[in-house]
Order: sequence, then C-alpha cells, then structure tokens
Amino acid sequence: MIWVLQTAFWIGFAVVLFTTLAPLTNSVQWWVRGWDFPRIHIALVALALMVPALLVARTEMLVAACALLVCAVYQFIRVYPYTSLAPTEIALRDDIPEDAQINVISANVLMENRDHAALINLLEREAPDIVFLMETDQVWADGLADHLASYKTVVSQPQDNHYGLIFATHLDVISAEVVHLADDATPALLAELNGPTGAFFFVGLHPRPPVPGNTTKERDEQIKRAALIADRKRLPVIAMGDFNDVAWSYSSQRFKEYGEFYDPRLGRTMLPSFDANSWIMRLPIDQLYLTEGFDLASFSRLEAFGSDHFPIQARFAVKPK
Repeated sequence: MIWVLQTAFWIGFAVVLFTTLAPLTNSVQWWVRGWDFPRIHIALVALALMVPALLVARTEMLVAACALLVCAVYQFIRVYPYTSLAPTEIALRDDIPEDAQINVISANVLMENRDHAALINLLEREAPDIVFLMETDQVWADGLADHLASYKTVVSQPQDNHYGLIFATHLDVISAEVVHLADDATPALLAELNGPTGAFFFVGLHPRPPVPGNTTKERDEQIKRAALIADRKRLPVIAMGDFNDVAWSYSSQRFKEYGEFYDPRLGRTMLPSFDANSWIMRLPIDQLYLTEGFDLASFSRLEAFGSDHFPIQARFAVKPK
C-alpha cells in the first residue's frame, strides 16, 4: 500500500512539473499549450501534494515539496493580475450619460443548443445595441431571424463546423464584413460603426482551441492579425468573442501588446465564461478588450441560456474627440 501511495505521489509530482514547465516553451502543440488553461487547478494540486511530502519529511520528499511550492507560486503569479488584489488597468465610470452608452453582448451559442427562445428572451431584456454571436449554423440563423429583423444591420455567416457567426447592430454602420485571418475556416468580423459620441471599430473573434488534431499556430496568428487589422490610430477599437484562449496566456498577452489593448478584468475578476455546465472547470476564454478612446461603464457575465458559454456584456461610450 505504501508503494502505491509513493508511486501516485511521484506521478502527481511529475505531472505538476511538466504542466508548469511545458507552456514555457511556447510550443504550438495542443498538448503543451492546453496547460495554459488550468493554472489554478495545477497550483491547487501542487499544494495538495505538498502535504504528504512534508509529513513524510524525507530528504527527497522535502526537495519535491520545495519544487511543488515553486510551481504553485508561479501558477498563482500568472493568474494574480486577474484578482481584486492586483491593480486595475482600465477605470469604470458611473457618470456616463445613458444616451451616450453603447450596450454590446457577445455569446457563443453552442451550435447543438436549440433553445433559441432562451437567447431571444435574454436579448429582448438587455436590448443590446450590438450583438455578436458565435457557433451559429443555419438552424440558429433561422431561429433568430424574426428577432434580428428589428436590427438596422445584420451580417450572418452560418456554418456547420462550429465557427459560424452573426453580427447585428442598431448603430449606423460605415462598414461591416466577414474576414478570414487564417486558413482554417474560422471567420472573424470587422465593423466600423458610428456611436452616439463618435466612430469606432468592432472586431469579433472566434479562433480554434488547442484540442487534439489542432496546433495553436493558426489561432495564434489569427489573434495577432486581429490585433492589427483595425487602425487604432484612426479610431478606437473594441474586440470581443470566444478567443478559445485564457486571458493570461502567451497569445492573449501578445494580442494586448500588438493592439495596445486594455483588459477590464485586470485587478477585478477572472469572469470565467466557460464551461457554464461545470463548477470546477470554469475559465476566462470569452474576452473583452478596448483601446484608448473609450469610457467603460460596466462589463459583466450574464446568465446561462443553454450554451456551454456564458454571454459577456459591456456598456461603453466613445470619448468625444
């Protein structure tokens, strides 16, 4: 029995060590980059393994306990900016006039989810000025058609591969188009819109996740290109969508750097958006980023509507020039 417990400990130790060190290589292999996601879980496992190591108190176990502590601390450092203990990066303003605010909702609907009514009820209640939906196939496009008919502009690209999208807005549209930033049938949305206090760009993204059969090369390139596609020197840019990537990952940080974006999660909350069906594996993969030129009134996670993702909502205003 002792041999079994010792073997289990060393296997756990090896797993914690690998899952902590492997992502440092920035490899595009899914089985490496996937460990960017559960950093909190890895840290908790490392702390749990320290208990028997300290109780046994043999030299090799104490060395292992020190290594586990280093792994746990490193993992917590990576997620620390997304807690209320860290400094914020963008202020929330409560003095923005309501008639200047723009209400936007992005949601991955889950293609197999057929509860169209639940999403329609949510949209009718929140009355967003901009809606960005992902994983919409033709069934979803048909199911939402009557509701979306009330919007001034609707851009729809249904696909049966989980990467369709729908963009709808009440705002005046200068341009709105589906663009392909990678060669993997994952379209994105680029729009130039006129808000009550000025014009801005909206970028909607839904790249592929790091799962078996996929490397993250295309996703990383798509995220990088998306950061540069809108001319932030001319107009402010807001980017939203299911990035299939956690906020603290290497590619997400590059996106922020290239696009000079701010993340309202920093210093506040992780706002985990997936998986809506699990209390244990909830991660912040639905993102909201803004450049200079916006005042942010609020951002939040709305209730589940049958998808495995929670919708993300933001209210903002363009700063008058």
